[in-house]
Amino acid sequence: MPTSRSVPRTVLVGAVLILTLGACGQQGASDSAAGAGVGSGSGLGSSASPSASGASPYVEPGAGDGAPHYNENNAYRRTGEMSPAHVRDAEQEAARIEPVLKQLWKQGKWDPATVRAALLRLGYEEGDDALTVREMFRRFKGNEYYTPEGTMVGLSVHPDACVTAFVQKSNYGVQTNGPYLETGCFEPPYGH
Repeated sequence: MPTSRSVPRTVLVGAVLILTLGACGQQGASDSAAGAGVGSGSGLGSSASPSASGASPYVEPGAGDGAPHYNENNAYRRTGEMSPAHVRDAEQEAARIEPVLKQLWKQGKWDPATVRAALLRLGYEEGDDALTVREMFRRFKGNEYYTPEGTMVGLSVHPDACVTAFVQKSNYGVQTNGPYLETGCFEPPYGH
């Protein structure tokens, strides 16, 4: 007889627990709906509960869009830290490169061979730990990949300091940054 009484009691406790947990979110929704007309009369004084936005309950500190694992999934897009002395060195090199790219852009010359030749005349050496000049990353548009006109430049000033630049038909740009984990001086393209 004791076993027959324990099964219904377990089922009853489980049912009460499910009903209680299921009603938790409903109380907040009905309270905010009921309180919407109270206050200033405009409804602007009421605030929605954080769970009403549909946002994830887990948000990493510094997570851009609040998605779970945002920082972990985007670690490949973050640069390394530069020492203050190396920041200054990178800024000096960027100041040498910028007028050359500006001039090439004004002349309508943004192909890798022309950009490479102009930067080598500044005394840079091309190689793994120095100057890299390449075509733009491939992009997806419509239903196919294409490589846009233009050139990307990466200059490793120190192991922790880079100058990253580009020149293309629409514009040009030069910036300093620490190296990226997987792609060195170049900002990696988005993975998805």
